[in-house]
Amino acid sequence: MKNALRASLAVLTVLIPSAVLAQDVFDLPIGDPVRQELTLTPTVDLIVATADGAELTPDQIAERLQDVRLLLIGESHTSMSFHQVQERVIRALQDSGRRVLIGLEMFPVTEQKSLDRWNDGSWSEAEFVENSEWYRHWGYNWLYYRDIFQTARAGNSSMYAVNAPRANVSAVRRKGFDGLTEEERTGIPPHVDTASEDHFTLFRSYFDDAEEDDSTHTAGMTDEQWQAMFAAQCTWDGAMAWNAVRNLQADDDPDSIMVVIVGSGHVAYGLGIARQATSYFDGQVATLIPVPMADEDGEPIETVRGSYADFLWGVPAETAPLYPSLGASLTEKDNGLSVLFSDPESLAGEAGITSGDRIVALNGWEIADRLTFKRLVADLRWGDSARLTIARGSETLEIEIPLRRE
Repeated sequence: MKNALRASLAVLTVLIPSAVLAQDVFDLPIGDPVRQELTLTPTVDLIVATADGAELTPDQIAERLQDVRLLLIGESHTSMSFHQVQERVIRALQDSGRRVLIGLEMFPVTEQKSLDRWNDGSWSEAEFVENSEWYRHWGYNWLYYRDIFQTARAGNSSMYAVNAPRANVSAVRRKGFDGLTEEERTGIPPHVDTASEDHFTLFRSYFDDAEEDDSTHTAGMTDEQWQAMFAAQCTWDGAMAWNAVRNLQADDDPDSIMVVIVGSGHVAYGLGIARQATSYFDGQVATLIPVPMADEDGEPIETVRGSYADFLWGVPAETAPLYPSLGASLTEKDNGLSVLFSDPESLAGEAGITSGDRIVALNGWEIADRLTFKRLVADLRWGDSARLTIARGSETLEIEIPLRRE
């Protein structure tokens, strides 16, 4: 997670890690004043309601959520266990008779037309992945999310794009809310709350380990720069809250529930999307976050604050993503696709791929843009080999990268 965060900083966007895999972030004394004094020990396959300690099955969660209109389910983007939790809760809600709407972090509101084609069944799965440009907008392997989409279609659950365009959130970081053009306000709510000290504490905690390394982009940052990044993060949260609520309120069924699947950092301690939603929504909001049994270093997650989420679902620790990733942050330039940042501990970094390298081909396929590259990587599996052709200065190099887990 630390390395993923550094990569996001390198492209000058604000991306909280998709799941918190460090014990200290699970155990912050923030959020709900009553539950922050409580600690729980996660147990694999056990679901706990932090309000009263009740141990629940997925179907019992559906019962507990009967008055909830907005449910936020956190995820680690490359953890299949997290996505299985999301799918299971959605299915339980459908089976209980609720009309379920699904909000997606994966698409900005400007791409709703693609989801409409999925909702009405006019695109097959293959057509949706291709025509929606899944690998441009999101980039994580489609197979992590396939079951969620299939369950949505089988249960007549409409899916909605709730994110703001990335460029618009970046514009908030660069020049603040008052400097936005009309186009840059697309998907951005009329009000974003940036005043929570607890949220800023949480936000900074994601960067604590990275700050110990003076080579990271957070080293030496001024208070003004931190506040600009935090404002952008709040904008991201606010946009997803606002767009999810708008689609929920437009639905004809007064008992329908909007389930937003989104990175856990936007859900943790109720300080992200849930807090922003209170500005324009008086319905009941609930949060659910899967908790892995170990952190990124393999150390057990021993305690979780009761304020971390309304429902905690223990899931097995995963030693590696189910599908391989090379670990390089990319940027499109006039001369093609270039490496902006290469995590030294990733497959690409260990193979010697470095900032400034231009990717010419992957396994013999010419690379024109990020979409093409990510689609090709998505077809790879552990045990395969990625043969990268790169341009470095005046040289053209062939680099073979064995896809092997540690």
